[in-house]
Amino acid sequence: MGSQRVVVMVIGFAMMLSRAAAVTTPMDCTTVVGLISACNTFVTYGSPDPMPGSPCCDAVGSLNSVADSTADGRQMVCNCLMGLITTYSPNATAIATLPGFCGVSLGFTIEPNTDCDL
Repeated sequence: MGSQRVVVMVIGFAMMLSRAAAVTTPMDCTTVVGLISACNTFVTYGSPDPMPGSPCCDAVGSLNSVADSTADGRQMVCNCLMGLITTYSPNATAIATLPGFCGVSLGFTIEPNTDCDL
């Protein structure tokens, strides 16, 4: 019976660690990039302007949910968007104007020198 008790304790400890890791591991930018990819045509060509209710604007609206999903979510979304702007600098204006076209407030302004340490 002693070995069964040890196995149960080890399994319980492993479950606690996995839950703690899930809570404390920050999200990466994959979700943000995936959502912004719905706006690929606008980001690449600067037109047509996204309209509320379009798949692009629905995706931008989902960024708010991502931002609100964790304690550091808004900062993570900000950092990811700023990373996209840095990576795709010729298209920076298109990325920065997406929330405005879609009527979405992300809780921060996207500008060239945005400080994401909110």
